[in-house]
Amino acid sequence: MAPRADTQSAGAVAAADASSQFSMDPLFHILKVVPYSFLRAPRLRLKIPSVSLPSAMTVFSLVLLTYFMVVSGFVYDVIVEPPGIGSTQDPATGAVRPVVFLPGRVNGQYIIEGLSSGFMFVLGGIGIVLLDLALDKNRARSVKVSYAIAGISSVVIAYVMTTLFIRIKIPGYLR
Repeated sequence: MAPRADTQSAGAVAAADASSQFSMDPLFHILKVVPYSFLRAPRLRLKIPSVSLPSAMTVFSLVLLTYFMVVSGFVYDVIVEPPGIGSTQDPATGAVRPVVFLPGRVNGQYIIEGLSSGFMFVLGGIGIVLLDLALDKNRARSVKVSYAIAGISSVVIAYVMTTLFIRIKIPGYLR
């Protein structure tokens, strides 16, 4: 059975609204009504600005740049402010040698280490994009083969270099 509408409560709400309009401060009512009795809003003919969508290549470039900044540890570099490159003393000769990778610390990095690792991740991602472009049926066979070779080599180089970076970073890992 459907509930009955309560006419008494609806009437009370309407009466409260009507009484609130009339119980307004008269000075506030004058300030609210009088200026608009002789002033009118101007009729503006403004054009809504049209914003065109960015091209697909622009969006791809921004996403790729954001990906590079995230995987290279840009936020870590800004917060911690590590040195760009480290140095160690050679025990045999006593000469100071530059060190690109911070060995033994997984949660720390030099700036160059983060940038080189980020570049390898981006290189692998671009290789996957090139492999996807090699599958396009509307391209010439020579172009498809070129994309496939470039994509496979990019992915392999990125994998091998990232594995090398991990072995330098953590001695004895993956052996």
